[in-house]
Amino acid sequence: MMGGRRRGMQAPDSSWPGFVDALSSLLLVIIFLLSMFVLSQFFLGQAITGRDQALAELRGQVAQLGNLLKLEQQANSTLRTSMTDLAASLNVANADRDKISADLDALRSAFTVSDTRLAEMTAARERFEADAADLTEKFGLSAAALSEEQVLSRRAQAQVIQLQNNITALREQLARLSNALDASDERDRRNQAVIVDMGRRLNRALASKVQELAGYRSEFFGRLKEVLSTRPEIRIEGDRFVFASELLFASASAELGPVGRAEMRKFAETLVSISKEIPGELPWILRVDGHTDKRPISNALFKSNWELSSARAISVVEFLIEAGVPASRLAAAGFGEHQPIDPADNIFAYGRNRRIEMRLTQR
Repeated sequence: MMGGRRRGMQAPDSSWPGFVDALSSLLLVIIFLLSMFVLSQFFLGQAITGRDQALAELRGQVAQLGNLLKLEQQANSTLRTSMTDLAASLNVANADRDKISADLDALRSAFTVSDTRLAEMTAARERFEADAADLTEKFGLSAAALSEEQVLSRRAQAQVIQLQNNITALREQLARLSNALDASDERDRRNQAVIVDMGRRLNRALASKVQELAGYRSEFFGRLKEVLSTRPEIRIEGDRFVFASELLFASASAELGPVGRAEMRKFAETLVSISKEIPGELPWILRVDGHTDKRPISNALFKSNWELSSARAISVVEFLIEAGVPASRLAAAGFGEHQPIDPADNIFAYGRNRRIEMRLTQR
């Protein structure tokens, strides 16, 4: 029994040191995880800061494009204001002409009434003269009666003369009004000719700019056909160059791959060469449109096909800017899956709908 007590006193309790080691290991793991979390937050903040700077630059470029558009709109507004003023002058001249025409009609009516009264007075005078002659012949009126009739006849003649003078004055006034109406018609014709001439000159200028841009667009398409005709992934549909997304980007990515960068470099070199030949006053722009298929996407970078298509279009625009294309001549747009070329529901239709379209157009 004494030996058992000695053995009990000699055996130490080892549970406490093992618990301390476990806690120390757990604490080291937690410190390591917190360090990794802090590092990831730091790198993530750096990436977000770089994107904010790029977004600010793009906003500045959009503001510049907006200012240029406002200048063009002001010029168009000035032309429209000039045409509106001329149209208002024409309306005023038409109103004056209508008023003169109304006055002329009133004078013609008065002239007709005067002619009627003159005819009545003339007929009355003739009746008076006939009656006087009859009375003289039949009854032998006295000299006093005959003198009275003569007085009446002279009065009637005076009234006829006055009416004739009034008619003459009315005719002169009618002639003046007719001359004024002719002058107003001549002003109307001149104003109308000016408006027609301005419209023709504006249409000729617009048609000339459109034809000139169409000529450069044809040359641009011809050169790009020669440069890019070896790639089956590049198609020409109407007035657009269509690049298959598989040629430029990896799946669910907006970063240009090596093959895509090589093709975009050829495209940029051709565009820079053509842009040097296009006059600076032509308002041309290269629009880059991003499209996806209708299968939904949701990952850490892109929450929807809208974001993926827009990011791909912006990536192409940024590469073209780096290759020397002026930023003021570029525009990027994303359409997601909402403008498909092929509405079918199979992998071939999906491949055709995933694309980047480029179009040379006006602002």
